[in-house]
Amino acid sequence: MKSNEKSIMVSGKRKTSIAKAKIVSPGSGKVIIDRIPYEKLDLMKHLLIDEPIRIAKKIVKMDFDIHISTRGGGREGRIEAARLALARAILKKTKSEHIKKAFSAYDKHLLVADIRRKEAYKPDDSKARAKRQTSYR
Repeated sequence: MKSNEKSIMVSGKRKTSIAKAKIVSPGSGKVIIDRIPYEKLDLMKHLLIDEPIRIAKKIVKMDFDIHISTRGGGREGRIEAARLALARAILKKTKSEHIKKAFSAYDKHLLVADIRRKEAYKPDDSKARAKRQTSYR
């Protein structure tokens, strides 16, 4: 890293996935997730990551690069954790109240982690909520 670059670290979580975003300025507006530019992700993942970027570009100029690394969980959890980390990184870098309001108005999970977890299995049952069936014949 060059001496004139400044970096900020932010994290995001979803289920068991953790994403860490490093925002480096000055930059050219690139967003890289696990060493892959987000433009090369498949369509649905690309659209999820693109939402906070489009909202932010309407309000401020994106003159910084964001590198996101993910671990744990599954593919969808990783993308949602990366989306949360990306939005938090943009907000922390710009310190803009307009962006915070725009993110909250669009989707509250752009700034607040979704803390839902899978419910535990119950004793003598096959699933968390399924109960044993009985037949009285």
